[in-house]
Amino acid sequence: MLKAVLTGAVLALSISGPALAQANNCAPREKVVDRLASKYGETRQSMGLGTNNSVVEVFASSDTGTWTITITRTDGMTCLVASGQAFEALAEMLPPDGKDA
Repeated sequence: MLKAVLTGAVLALSISGPALAQANNCAPREKVVDRLASKYGETRQSMGLGTNNSVVEVFASSDTGTWTITITRTDGMTCLVASGQAFEALAEMLPPDGKDA
């Protein structure tokens, strides 16, 4: 599930990257991370490299179940991409080669 959420976010960012740059949901990374921690108790759960060398991160709280997906641009600005509830960390095995999921 987490991999699917992160993959979906990267795909969405690939399509809407320029639109995010103009959105009002961006701030310096330190402020965003501090706000996610202090207001929602969220910490980084996973990360990956997106388009244009952007960093995609998933923050979540096991206590509240809230989650947030962010993208940090090369200029250090972090933008909120998606957020929600009922976060659940999964460690699923990949299907064997030649077998569909």
